[in-house]
Amino acid sequence: MTPTSVGMRCPECSRQTQKVVRAGARVDQPRLTYILIGVNVAVALGGMLSGGSATGGGGLGGSELLAEGSVSRAAVDDGEWWRILTAGFLHTGFLHLSFNMLALYVLGELLEPAIGRFRFGLVYFASLLAGSFGALLLEPTAPTVGASGAVFGLMGAAIVVMRHRGINPLESGLGLWLGLNLLITFTIPNISIGGHLGGLAGGALAALLMFDVRDRLRLPEVVPALLVGALAAAAVAGSIAVSASPG
Repeated sequence: MTPTSVGMRCPECSRQTQKVVRAGARVDQPRLTYILIGVNVAVALGGMLSGGSATGGGGLGGSELLAEGSVSRAAVDDGEWWRILTAGFLHTGFLHLSFNMLALYVLGELLEPAIGRFRFGLVYFASLLAGSFGALLLEPTAPTVGASGAVFGLMGAAIVVMRHRGINPLESGLGLWLGLNLLITFTIPNISIGGHLGGLAGGALAALLMFDVRDRLRLPEVVPALLVGALAAAAVAGSIAVSASPG
């Protein structure tokens, strides 16, 4: 036997050259994240072209697109249910858009390659709709816009996925980031508390269904996806119910 760097080998084996194979995980580009950012930016430009202010100083009334797409109880009660979805793609100004798109980019780069494009899309839209429900639940009069509900949902989902894979979210910095955003939510005026909390709950619950519940009950892949779809539908139904006029 001949001593080598990998242990004791026979003389014939030690004279042979071994092929070295470098194994690297192929990480898909988060294309859906880029598409969502592109849609949000395009809609924001449309809002500015329709009279909106780049600084958000004109509020929602300065832009026809914002006025027609924001979500409010009165509008949903009038049958304009599409606002539950469209409000999540509208922003009141450049700063509002920039903060949300930066967070979407960071979270999308982290989460979409980890869970796949389809499940990432399910989490995003379930969070968006849950955010609209939360905004309507806690805000009876003022209209609401912004992708913050979806972004908070992605934060909640990322924390659930990390815990599912044995990673401490506090060690990753994500827990601190969420805590800071919650602090901002409760301390700065004119921020939709219901939208943020609703989106956070929707995203976390969607991830629990697709990972923890799936593994514990050994469900086929299609079942958690259907459950998340039902969660999104329940958010829409809740939005309609809470917006209904008495009597």
